[in-house]
Amino acid sequence: MKNKNFLIYLFLIFIFILVSNLSGMIPYSLTVTSYLIVSFFFSLATFIGLNLVGIIYNGVTIYRLALPDGIPLVISYFLIAIELVSYFSRVFSLSIRLFANMMSGHTLLKILISFSWTIIWLGFSFSFVGIIPALIVFLVIGLEFIIAFLQAYVYIILISIYLNDLINLH
Repeated sequence: MKNKNFLIYLFLIFIFILVSNLSGMIPYSLTVTSYLIVSFFFSLATFIGLNLVGIIYNGVTIYRLALPDGIPLVISYFLIAIELVSYFSRVFSLSIRLFANMMSGHTLLKILISFSWTIIWLGFSFSFVGIIPALIVFLVIGLEFIIAFLQAYVYIILISIYLNDLINLH
């Protein structure tokens, strides 16, 4: 029941990332999520917000995430270090995943479009050689639309998992 309170928040993040990703498909525009600093700031703000929600729901018992019950004292120091590193790496994994996928797709599209444009200017526009790069560009544009949606979806799924861990202390 308490997870339903976050549906609007998750939906707004999904729409923001989807619109940001799709805005880069408009010619002569940019995708803000293809900048690492924007993706990192967005992921960091989300991470801090999720931790605040976890503290509000569970208080100081949220720190039990770093050390499960029943762990021997000898291993506990190593386990806490490993858990903290993996916990704080969530920020980097969210931001780098979003940044890298959006940047790589746009870079590939720019390379293919410039190659296709060069083929057309060489006079092969109506031949078989000129049609293949243009067809590949259109297929990659379709793939970019799918990737824009999938990146927003994966981001929301990961945030939902992290939120569930913080609320239910798993």
